Amino acid sequence: MSMKQSQWSGVFPAITTPLSADGAVDHAALAAHVTWLADAGCAGIVTGGSLGEAATLSFDEKVRVNETCVRALDGRVPVVAGIAGLATAECVALARAAEQAGCDGIMALPAYVYNSGDWRETRAHYGAIIDATPLSCMLYNNPIAYGTDVRAEQLAELAESHDNLHAVKESSGDVRRVSAVRAELGDRLAVFAGLDDMILEAIGVGATGWIAGLVNALPEESVALVALARAGRWEEATAIYHWFLPLLRMDTVPKFVQLIKLVQAEVGRGNETVRAPRLALAGAERDEALALIRERLACRPELPTPARR
Repeated sequence: MSMKQSQWSGVFPAITTPLSADGAVDHAALAAHVTWLADAGCAGIVTGGSLGEAATLSFDEKVRVNETCVRALDGRVPVVAGIAGLATAECVALARAAEQAGCDGIMALPAYVYNSGDWRETRAHYGAIIDATPLSCMLYNNPIAYGTDVRAEQLAELAESHDNLHAVKESSGDVRRVSAVRAELGDRLAVFAGLDDMILEAIGVGATGWIAGLVNALPEESVALVALARAGRWEEATAIYHWFLPLLRMDTVPKFVQLIKLVQAEVGRGNETVRAPRLALAGAERDEALALIRERLACRPELPTPARR
């Protein structure tokens, strides 16, 4: 069943894809992972994003990942399927397959590889994905990674012509984009922070949610941070944020997948296995990352009681 617009709120992990030693998707670990995230208070999960190594997954693998998540969560929280591929036709087929798999929403990404600054092409690509299914849709805007930018007035144009466009993941890194979307569209679209290290700033100017990465390892802290900020408890939220920031910044560097999976391994919630061309961290690079991770985990904050689940 399609999500309601009101459900686009809170912490939605962009999930990592658990892999076994031979590189195959570990569906048992995947089911356990998304169940744990829901138990920790996450409001939904997003499959098939960059953090999920979707560019290395086949069409059928993406469908099976969605099916596993839908079965494991059984309606507890929405399952949002990331929709990305090399061609618009492939993305349209993925969106339809996500609906058939029982997903509650989709997140439309720009096409891989092709960087278009042409709004006519960008609008046509996003429009085709949104029109492919009646499911509630989030548009993923990440000009840094994909070279395609959708500004507030362009979002308004898409929202006017697509009733099931309900949210935007804003990953430009410019928190002013959040306030620009709110000024242009009001409550018509839910705005989610799309980078880990901008969440407190984004909530301050009207974001209602967070598509997050480090939440894969630290969901209770992530959920508490957003809950406190949205409740206006800024001093408590800021204290958690300052502790969390060295880890959250791991989401914004080229090896973010390897780093986040390393944090997961350190907290006993996954392993470091990634798919080529990525390779697990090694040598001094891994040692430095581990030292930071362990230092942060050693001073893990006590969460305020009202922020606990």
